[in-house]
Parts: sequence; structure tokens; C-alpha cells
Amino acid sequence: MLLSPAQPPSLPPVVSVSSNLNSGFSLSVFLPVHSGSNGGPCKRTNCGRGRQCVLLESTGRAECVCQEKCRPTFVPVCGSDGRFYENHCEVYRTACLQKRRIYVVHSKDCFFKGDTCTMADYNKLKSMLLDMQPKGLNGGDRNIKRDMDQKRALVDTMFKYLDTDGDGRLCSDELEQHLEDSLLECTMQDLLRYDDYNNDGHLTLHEFYTAFQVVQLSLAEDQRVSVSTVTVGLSTVLSCAIQGTLRPPIIWKRNGIILNFLDLEDINDFGDDGSLYITKVTTIHMGNYSCHAYGYEELYQTHVLQVNVPPVILVYPETQAQEPGVSASLHCHADGIPDPKIMWLKNGMDLQPRPSKQLSLIANGSELHIGSVRYEDTGAYTCIAKNEVGVDEDISSLFVEDSARKTLANILWREEGLSVGNMFYVFSDEGITVLQPSKCEIRRHIKCTERIMASYEEMCPKGEGVSPEHCVWSSAVSVRDKYIYVTQPLQKRLLVIDTQAQNVVQVGWYY
Repeated sequence: MLLSPAQPPSLPPVVSVSSNLNSGFSLSVFLPVHSGSNGGPCKRTNCGRGRQCVLLESTGRAECVCQEKCRPTFVPVCGSDGRFYENHCEVYRTACLQKRRIYVVHSKDCFFKGDTCTMADYNKLKSMLLDMQPKGLNGGDRNIKRDMDQKRALVDTMFKYLDTDGDGRLCSDELEQHLEDSLLECTMQDLLRYDDYNNDGHLTLHEFYTAFQVVQLSLAEDQRVSVSTVTVGLSTVLSCAIQGTLRPPIIWKRNGIILNFLDLEDINDFGDDGSLYITKVTTIHMGNYSCHAYGYEELYQTHVLQVNVPPVILVYPETQAQEPGVSASLHCHADGIPDPKIMWLKNGMDLQPRPSKQLSLIANGSELHIGSVRYEDTGAYTCIAKNEVGVDEDISSLFVEDSARKTLANILWREEGLSVGNMFYVFSDEGITVLQPSKCEIRRHIKCTERIMASYEEMCPKGEGVSPEHCVWSSAVSVRDKYIYVTQPLQKRLLVIDTQAQNVVQVGWYY
């Protein structure tokens, strides 16, 4: 910038004047020596864009130097070096300072037009840099992890070579010394332009890894095995703890089978973070799962999925009548995860039997045994099964009666025809209904969904189709003492019903 006002002869040859203008910026100008009516040597000197003329104090001759500052106008343009500039002046001033040819590119897509460093050229530059590094012997078989380990070693070597001051950061001056005049339009400076993610003017080793697509994976030692517990029927998410730069997609396995590519209704969404989603968890989902990044199976995390199931109990017999002096057993079959603890109540009061021949608990409390029943043993015995996720209970009734006495139980069970041998059984889609024939009262309803003793089979299993499956019974049944034998033709099986316990106690198949 050149200002040539008329100055008194007493001024020194060159004076730098700082003037605060209304626009708020500071402008430094050089005042040339007055050289007569023609305006001095700088008046006749054309320095070109980005330069200005000054007079040397020693010789008084005019010389072109790089412009110190540009006017603060904001007319953004793109230079051929791929950078945005506030105005044209800044483009040519930068070209003068860097002593290289930079011109204005008249396109918004300046990073990918003209003779600039495009992304394709940038990738070629990085490939060329890797090829220049010394390589070890390459094995015949291809292995993603082995190739990545070799690539990481090459990038480490390159970074240490470029980091001349050993501070763990690559600055512009360190990059400028290499490949400045390569055959490509890109230079080492473009590493800062493309991969300096925090824009601090330096490249760390982590940023260098990212630039050269070096995968960095890690798994904390305390996360190599993860245990998850979920209640049956709920949903759960298994998250893979493998972290790192440029982490490949996460692969999930169970029993050596890859789950990602199976079309499963209950495991069908892996999410953007590589998590495994399981909906409506059942006991089938219990077990070990593993996750690893694609191509890096050596680094994996194991997930142990535990499924808790609330207790489900079945008490039998539901009702029994015994004469004094005989033994009686009350059974409580309890299923659940974790194994439920069993306790008994008699008429609503805690029953804590001491080890004796008269009253004892067998098989972890699942059987309450009375050695010699007495009249006072008559009552309602409640079995309660409880674990961490739920509780269930059921009642088994015991009547102790003398056949010669007119007790209430005797009246109900014998004189009014309510003994178990005088019941009427109705087989239907709803299951089995036990009726008292004289008054047609329902004494017991064995539901169609009730589980058969010592079996997980339902009494009337559901069909696979949408329409409900009818519970078809045989046209004739057989009664042998205390048992009823009835067939189910569609299921090709035989049910055995205990008339005293009024439960289905056994199932058998025929072909």
C-alpha cells in the first residue's frame, strides 16, 4: 500500500506511521521521500498484487516487498491451495509470503476443482508415504489383524521420523520439510488441513493413526467377562465394550454361530453402537455370548446372560383324608431360577418342624411328612416358594378322621356323597371339571393350561396355527380304583388322573 502526500523536506527518508481509523484497525504505511514533481521512485514502480513499494533508507531506491496488511474487507474467495480467504488481497499476499503461486479459484467447490489437493490426491499421497516406509517380510496368507499391526508399525516409524523435536506433535515446520514438490498436488501440509481435527495446528499420534486408517482397539481387563441378569419376559441389551479408533462393525456369536446374519424375531436389532438386543427373554436365551470387531477375533468380550424365573409351584394332593395313626405326605413341586426356597404354613401360622419321626421336611422342604397323623393335624397346609424375582403359594388340605365317628369331614365326604369316589368328571376344552353329582356343584376345576405332574406339558397343548386347538378327549374312559385313564386322540397320548388328589399325575404317548 502506498501513500504519497506532500511532506516537508525535514522528514526522515522512511517513516512508519500507525493510524487508528474509524473502522477500528491499525494501518501501517511507508512514506516515500519526496522526489520532485514526479512523486518519487515508488510512483514509477509497479510491484504487482500482494506486494508494496518501499524506499530503502540506505540507498533511497525503491524495492517491492510483501504487503504487510490488507484492508479488512470480507469478500470470501477460495485459493488454488484449497484454503478460503477473506478477500483477493489475502490470497496474493499469502502467495508472496510463501513464495508460491496461489490464485483465486472461482468455484465454491474449491477443495475438489482445479489444481488443488483433492481427496483422491490426498489418499494417493498417504499411500505413497506408506510405500516409502521399510516393510518386514510378508507372510503368504492374508490376515486383517496382522496387516493392521504392520501398518501401525509403519505409521509409528513415520511419525517418529517426522517428529524431529520429539515432542509427540507434528507441526507445520516439521511437515514442510518433506515432499514439498511431489508429483501430486498435495503436500505434507495437507495432513494438517484434512486430519487436524481439533484445529490446534499440530498432529498427535492419535490423529496420525486416524489419517492413515490405523485401527486401534482396546478392551479393559475388568470388562473381558460381563454378567447380565434379566427376568424372563423382559427385554435386555448386551453392549460390547471393545472401543477404539475406526472400530470395525461388531460381530456377535453364540455357540460358534454368528448372530448378525440370522433373521431372528427375538434378536433382530444390533443398533449403531453394535449392541445386541434381545426381546422377550426366555430360558432359551440363557448362556454365553461373545462380541468382537470384524477381522479381530483375538480380542473379544464374553457376555454371560442369566435369566431369572419367578417360582411356579404345584401342590399335591390338594385334599386328602387319613385315619389316625397312618402316615401322610404333602408334596410341593417348585420350579424357578434361581432355585426357590420353600417354607410351610399350617392354618396361616409358620410351621417349623424339628427333626423327628412325627414331622419332618424332606428334599429341601419340597415334601412335608407326618409320621403318624393325629386329629390335631387336620388343617390347611400352605406351601410358599420364593426367590429373588417372585413368590408363589398353594394349599394342600389334610383331614384326619375316624371312619366310625360323625365328624364334619365324615358328613361331607361320606354321608353326603362327597367322597372322591363319587365325583363326576366332565372333559371339555376348558379342561376337566369335577362335579358333586347330587347337587351338581363344582368341586374342582383342572384347567386346560395346568401342567402335568413331573412334566412341563400342558393338559391341552396349544396348536401352532392361529385358530385355537380343541381339546379332544376319547369317547370312553377307564376307571381303576383311584385312577382314571383317558386318552387324547389328537395328541396321541394317555392321561392318568388321581381321583384322590384330583390332579393329572402322569402322561404317556402311544403310536
